Amino acid sequence: MFVIDPRSKAPLYEQLKEQLRWQITMGFLAPDEPLPSVRTLSAELGINPNTIQKAYREMEQEGLIYSRPGRGSFVTPATGEQRRKQQESQLGLLRQEIRKAREMGISREQIDALSAEEYRE
Repeated sequence: MFVIDPRSKAPLYEQLKEQLRWQITMGFLAPDEPLPSVRTLSAELGINPNTIQKAYREMEQEGLIYSRPGRGSFVTPATGEQRRKQQESQLGLLRQEIRKAREMGISREQIDALSAEEYRE
């Protein structure tokens, strides 16, 4: 479900948040769907439970997930405003990746072609 790269410059909790945000935005995680428990995900990914908890806490502050004491964390049902915020967040991430690609010498034509290809699928 999640892939964490310990060699990445991005903090582990940020990697997890980015993947969660993407899965929620793309609809792979449905509204009110339970997320893996902190302990389960910690064991699965081999990272500290505090790291998972930090990612979940920040996602909750962003309104993407909610917690029920003793029951776990769940995907927040998206309202129109939340959906707009999710889209803005995703566009911000996309903008960062485009900047990185440009810095690496990837042309606009390559990015446009990739974008067109993804929208055809």
